[in-house]
Amino acid sequence: MLPIAAEMQEPPAELRGLTAAELTALLAEGGFEPYRARQLYHWLYVKGAESLEEMTNLPRALREWLGERTRVGAIELARIRGAEGATRKALFRLGDGKFIESVLMRDEPVAVDDTEAAAAPARISFCLSSQVGCALGCTFCRTGFGGFQRNLTPGEIVGQALTMRRRLLAAGETLQHIVFMGMGEPMHNLDNVLTALRLLTDPEGFKLSRRRITVSTVGWVPGIERLGASGVGVNLAVSLNATTDETRSTIMPVNRRYPIGALLEALRRYPLEPRRRITIEYVLLRGVNDTPADARRLVGLLRGLRCKVNLIMFNACPELAYEPVEAEGLDRFAAVLSEANMTVTVRWSKGRELEAACGQLAAHVLEAARG
Repeated sequence: MLPIAAEMQEPPAELRGLTAAELTALLAEGGFEPYRARQLYHWLYVKGAESLEEMTNLPRALREWLGERTRVGAIELARIRGAEGATRKALFRLGDGKFIESVLMRDEPVAVDDTEAAAAPARISFCLSSQVGCALGCTFCRTGFGGFQRNLTPGEIVGQALTMRRRLLAAGETLQHIVFMGMGEPMHNLDNVLTALRLLTDPEGFKLSRRRITVSTVGWVPGIERLGASGVGVNLAVSLNATTDETRSTIMPVNRRYPIGALLEALRRYPLEPRRRITIEYVLLRGVNDTPADARRLVGLLRGLRCKVNLIMFNACPELAYEPVEAEGLDRFAAVLSEANMTVTVRWSKGRELEAACGQLAAHVLEAARG
């Protein structure tokens, strides 16, 4: 049996997830100059270093001092699924042995001829997780089936993006967009998500424009209000998925606490910069929320709200008792919205064959990882 002191020993601090000010304060404890913190910050968030040994312009004494007290990150790429040049799913092992999944999505460029299409690079998006599992239990999503385990730290959130950028991007590819649509409800881990957003959008660090990041929520109203007041200025997407409280409460239990009316009031108060809109996500479930009457109600609900509607094809899997809508049903639903002059897009989910599409990321992957 281990001594009590060893059993209770805290894991070393994570450098990933610390802000520039926090790194400066950390190095000040060892008597190191502030400019060394700037160098360390650059290694972490610009170069995406995975070890102290890579940080060759830091003196050995500093690297040894950090090595005794810290680790770069507590997230490890355990498995990659999907072919190079296609959508890929990443399985990450966390420092406590838990697992999360993230996705690199490639959208083929739109071009006027075959020559242009062959030369144009794919549009790259990262889909990041914010929690291990999820507590909200939406009945069309696999993530909640394993229950909620814990929140991710800022370092674990940013670490997904850093690792995928370094390990999964091909030569010449660049990241265009990050979406918080992976495992978990970002608004239930908002403090850590906000820290991660500030690191990802820092022009001295990861350098992604705030206009290129979208945070998605099932409609957790207090989190929406806090995100709007935070000033981070990222895009907001809201998973609505029904036009009556009865239906929405059945498929999304959060609606019993924050019904459609309260959610839409919060969205109308949400601060939007000029030419920015909220994205309303709507997963079409055959026989549940896909009728022309649903589409007409949706038009009425969203009237006057600066938004666009993203229709999502449901991704069937054995655990979920729903079926995707047929193409004709999708067209009818979209036509009602278009005739009302609403902006409508259709998400043809990437990664279905990898179980990496919308709603398919799952927390119960430990056995698969060991295989």
